Amino acid sequence: MKVSHEVPRCLLTAQYEFNDYLYCLPHLLDKDEEYKDFFLKAKDKGNYIIMDNSLHELGQAYNHKRLLHWIQELEPDEFIVPDVWMKQAQTCSQAKYWLQYKYPKKTTITAVVQGENEKKAYLCAMLLKDLGYKKLNISYGATWYGDTALNKALGRIKFVKKLLNDPNFKDIKFHLLGCAVPQEFGWYDNHPQIESIDTSNPIMAALDGIMYTEQGLVKKPKANMNNEYEIIFEELDYKKIIHNTKMFRKINGLPNLKFI
Repeated sequence: MKVSHEVPRCLLTAQYEFNDYLYCLPHLLDKDEEYKDFFLKAKDKGNYIIMDNSLHELGQAYNHKRLLHWIQELEPDEFIVPDVWMKQAQTCSQAKYWLQYKYPKKTTITAVVQGENEKKAYLCAMLLKDLGYKKLNISYGATWYGDTALNKALGRIKFVKKLLNDPNFKDIKFHLLGCAVPQEFGWYDNHPQIESIDTSNPIMAALDGIMYTEQGLVKKPKANMNNEYEIIFEELDYKKIIHNTKMFRKINGLPNLKFI
């Protein structure tokens, strides 16, 4: 299970200290020159890059034409095709639509499971699999998971384990998008089908002045990347960030970082 923590601009190069791979938000490639330069150099160095569609940050997937541009320019190892928050039919329609394009040889397209409830989310997963997607992304924040951070974590665990135990998905890999509480990932026991995860949780907790304990957290940090992206290095406590990223791995039984 490989992990990446999204970071504010001032930590772009520092993330090599605590990330297994790089997680790219495409809207920032157009918005921020430093961000763009960092990822183009990372591509040239051969770093593994997963490119999102920026739904979580923007409320809807980023502009289609710009996504297509950056797929060809950045050649990410994985691209998460556009989805529609908690909408099963629209998400499946988008996933089918994005199959029409030609992608760089190294790029694998993946799709997000969405649904208004558990039943529709399961149907979405089945339809995405039948469309040919070999890796599915599961978001952390669906309202039907529960109404507290811990309940949301438990709700996703229940849903993910349902998919992992279903023979229909025995050949599918999974990526877990974000988290409410960091200790959630340890409850999957490093299941081999869960290939990757991304979350800014340890970074945002540090910006809130919170240091992880070995039990993790009971509440999601208030800080978020949309508000903290432009924070300057002098305004954060880097020791807390390193503590939280190291503790994140310890809590979840993840191996020590192999530098990328």
